[in-house]
Amino acid sequence: MLNIKNLWVLNIAGIEVWITETIVNTWLIMLFLIILAVIARIKLRSFKTVPTGFQNVIEIVVEMFDNFAVGTLGEKLSYITPWYFMVFTFVLLSSLFSIFGIRAPTADFATTFALALVTFVLMLFVGFRHRRGAYLKSFFEPHPVFFPLNFIGELAKPVSLSFRLFGNMLSGTIILTLYYRLTPLFVQIGIPALLHAFFDVVIGVLQTYIFVIISLSYLKGAAD
Repeated sequence: MLNIKNLWVLNIAGIEVWITETIVNTWLIMLFLIILAVIARIKLRSFKTVPTGFQNVIEIVVEMFDNFAVGTLGEKLSYITPWYFMVFTFVLLSSLFSIFGIRAPTADFATTFALALVTFVLMLFVGFRHRRGAYLKSFFEPHPVFFPLNFIGELAKPVSLSFRLFGNMLSGTIILTLYYRLTPLFVQIGIPALLHAFFDVVIGVLQTYIFVIISLSYLKGAAD
């Protein structure tokens, strides 16, 4: 339950490339999002001034997230909002797809660390872009000897962020797996639905919100 299944091994130019369960599940979620985006693009070709139906739903979702992100980031960092809209939908779907027996990619530390690492890179980017020398100077305060500690402190932010999401998603996966393996078949009807509703839906939505809002807060702190 802790190990990630390795489904295929590709040999490319003498280098082994492992195609794991996490990668395949990530591809499935990406494919779903791409299909949804294509459908939305086709549906919104006939854009209406007064939205109805599908257009209304899309506008409500986008506007809600935009208000949420801009409210945390501020207007000057609003250009980062589309990236975190993608992160939000990907992390949320990773949890929701677990209902169908697909192991959440976010239950793999490689996925959560990659997402958090992007946040770290964005922190450096917005820090240097908006504060320039003042941001660089902050790494050497109150004395240059503290540079290693200050840098490690900044790096610890995305690392702790990745562990928080990974730990919560993995714990739900472990509990559900243990339940299926240790209980008789007659109690695996009905009760698992409640467990999936809690761990995959409630916890999934909560952890998605926490991951995104903390990431946005880190960016806001770096830019101010």
